[in-house]
Amino acid sequence: MISSFNHKGLEGFFVRASYKAIPAQFASRIERILDRLDAAVVPEDMDLPGYKFHALKGKRKGTYSVSVSGNWRMTFKFDDANAIEVDLEDYH
Repeated sequence: MISSFNHKGLEGFFVRASYKAIPAQFASRIERILDRLDAAVVPEDMDLPGYKFHALKGKRKGTYSVSVSGNWRMTFKFDDANAIEVDLEDYH
């Protein structure tokens, strides 16, 4: 279950279906990823074809990433069975 967001626009999209602060061209993909993430109980549940799931390294150790499109990634951490600090970012 998703319990916290770092990206307020992403939270608005998930909770209220508000498209204001997310890239509109990625909305359907973001929705699918968020639905999967909300159902996930361990990070590896996000290791699906096309998601390019991986753990980040260095200062970002403990954070996981899946591909949205191009350089855009959805990043998150897990605390018990909850996804936390869910973010949408271009970190490349």
